[in-house]
Amino acid sequence: MSQPSESQKQLGEYYLLGRSGMRVSPFCLGTMTFGEDWGWGNSEADARAIFDRYVDAGGNFLDTADMYTGGASEEMVGRFMKDGGNRDSLVIATKFTFNTNPADPNAGGNGRKHIMDSVEASLKRLQTDYIDLYWMHAWDTITPIEEVMSTLHTLVEQGKIRYIGLSDVPAWYLTRAQSLAEWRGWERICALQLEYSLIERNIEREHIPAAKEFGVGVCPWSPLASGLLSGKYKRPDEAELPEGRLTTTQGSGNPVFEKFTEENFQIVDVLLEIAAEIDRHPAQVALNWITKRPGVVSTLIGATKMSQLESNLDALSFEIPAELSEALEIVSRPELVHPYIFYGDALQRAVHGENPVLRQPPWY
Repeated sequence: MSQPSESQKQLGEYYLLGRSGMRVSPFCLGTMTFGEDWGWGNSEADARAIFDRYVDAGGNFLDTADMYTGGASEEMVGRFMKDGGNRDSLVIATKFTFNTNPADPNAGGNGRKHIMDSVEASLKRLQTDYIDLYWMHAWDTITPIEEVMSTLHTLVEQGKIRYIGLSDVPAWYLTRAQSLAEWRGWERICALQLEYSLIERNIEREHIPAAKEFGVGVCPWSPLASGLLSGKYKRPDEAELPEGRLTTTQGSGNPVFEKFTEENFQIVDVLLEIAAEIDRHPAQVALNWITKRPGVVSTLIGATKMSQLESNLDALSFEIPAELSEALEIVSRPELVHPYIFYGDALQRAVHGENPVLRQPPWY
């Protein structure tokens, strides 16, 4: 057997997920591409090869959802684990929230009925009797937080899930939910999954500080901005758009995929310059940069081709020079809007006088 590469060694270095005892790889394999129902993704044979390669490289953290490719993603993950005999050595995360039967108003959302139904269906598709990390996929805007948290706590007590996480929620929701858990003695949230990349850094205003305060590990999704940070897309008026997720989803109405803006392409321009300077693929630079951000524990990566996975895994094997990392930080820095202008250096000097600021968020 050949010696593991540097990327393999680092993928097998595990980190605690928030204030929990669960150890996860710095890259989590996202399986949203497992299946072809959405017009892009993997055949089962390709998905199996990607799954096996990730696990062989030392990865132990896989992320899916009940609604990914109509349930096919969970089914594939379940078959791959069963065939590999490696269920107990893997950390399997899945999600609930989105409606699986539009004719039934209780077949979606975060109410107790839907959570209980969803976990049973996911356990069946995954061919397992427990889920390591169960994500609330998104805030549904109506279900009381007490109902969500008490239901998830019950599932932990029943042994059907081991840990709980929140995805795509407001920062105040995380704060309220974790405070309730601490007060009531319920299972606490250990992970927060949100979109985070050089293109999308708005979570640095509230979510990252809240996660750090409450001991919650951040797991960025779409760290390559749906492929924009791979460098393969040019401005629409400069070249014909290549085949890819962003072109496939154009006009879908999903704001997640609306990435073709001049501001975003200015970030890509700097990324391409830096990638060329250090002789790395732009996607590797973008991934490397996001894994080093405060609060980030494990970053979701996905692949439709084995070559993409190999390139992503190698993103852990180098360091971006400090001055180049700073250039990326500056070009992608979120606008300092109210009330965050009060927490920057200028107004904080008015607060502290001549004394040095003792604690300052790194993105200001």
